Amino acid sequence: MRKRGSKAPLLLAALLFVLMASQLMAQASGPPLTLTDAEAMALKNHPQVLASQANYLRSGQLVVEARSAYYPAISGVATGAQADVNARLGAGVINDPRLFNHFGSGLTLSQLITDSGRTSNLVANARLSSQASDKDYQATRYDIVLGVDQAYYEVLLAQQLVTVAQQTVATRQTVVDQVSELTKNQLKSQLDLSFAQVNLSEAQLMLIRARDRLAGAYANLGQALGTNQATEYQLRPQPMPPPPPANVDSLIAEAYQNRPELESLRLQREAAQKLVYAERDLKRPTVSLTAVGGALPYIEPGNANPDIRKGYEAAAINVQIPIFNGHLFTARERAAEYELQASDQRVRDLQDRIARDVRTAWEHAQTAYQAIAPTQQLLTQANMALDLAQGRYNLGLASIVELTQAQLGQTQAQVANLNAQYDYQEAYAALQYTLGLLR
Repeated sequence: MRKRGSKAPLLLAALLFVLMASQLMAQASGPPLTLTDAEAMALKNHPQVLASQANYLRSGQLVVEARSAYYPAISGVATGAQADVNARLGAGVINDPRLFNHFGSGLTLSQLITDSGRTSNLVANARLSSQASDKDYQATRYDIVLGVDQAYYEVLLAQQLVTVAQQTVATRQTVVDQVSELTKNQLKSQLDLSFAQVNLSEAQLMLIRARDRLAGAYANLGQALGTNQATEYQLRPQPMPPPPPANVDSLIAEAYQNRPELESLRLQREAAQKLVYAERDLKRPTVSLTAVGGALPYIEPGNANPDIRKGYEAAAINVQIPIFNGHLFTARERAAEYELQASDQRVRDLQDRIARDVRTAWEHAQTAYQAIAPTQQLLTQANMALDLAQGRYNLGLASIVELTQAQLGQTQAQVANLNAQYDYQEAYAALQYTLGLLR
């Protein structure tokens, strides 16, 4: 169930976006860029995504590698021998009871018949590890998308802060010009002009800082997109997201189902279990088939038994039963069991961190959403206060101090309202990320 929040903050925020959209587009000279296009660009170009994709593709080849034990291995052999004719071997590894000059070629075949389930468990381990790598790839994509969203919103906020600063400078410059003329006509004091000029200097400083923040935001966006360029894209303001959900406990259960990194750890735990079985199977018998066949097209005449056949073939079944190897197989099995225990604890640890992240993101989203309406009301009141102060000052009923305070209050309210809007957009994106729902 989702909480029914007031639509007034969203409507007011949307109105503000429409009024300032043209100014935002005019600030940037680069190509237009929507949030969806930015996310697609990052997923295509970002090196972290490409590296994670390569790791996933590599893991798929490890499955093929493990499965290769099911198939026969065939190799060709060609041998030419020069020997001490009619001699006998006394020692060494050459298995030929009588040596003679010859040339031969043939094929050897080996086929695993059974290794008591070890290969099947190794294949299952590789397949589960590949699936876990796929989930890691998805998690990397989510990380990049969240980074793009945050950088995109930061640029939009910085653009609007520049717009506010430019408007503030223009407004205060107008006041300085008016007060300067009144001072020349001795209708206002030099003190009024000094206050107005100080107010203008503060606005100019605000504009400088806003432009610096915008430049940094463009640089962060370029990095999030997977480039080393700080292109001044023409970004489009995004609609305000809906109110945050009402119940956080149901969100945690949803996150447990959706988060790809948690699913990756679960698959790694299953893979670790298969490795335990595979290491246990090392103690069991292995049965394999070996076959050879070939021909001796050349035997040096007169130097060998004329009854030696020109072709040969042989086959054998080999049964290998481990007896003792210094506790090697036992140690490998226990090491795999300890890795399985570690995998269990990693899953538990990540679940705890996901629950914490969901609660934190949900609280932040709730707070950010609730701040929109008060800051919008603050901005409305600040605008009214400035209009009244300007009118009173023009009529000589208020001092320059009252006017400058009203101008400062309006600027602060504008900044607070912008921060509240984009804080909620970023908070909502972060909440969606913690739930595993970000694109």
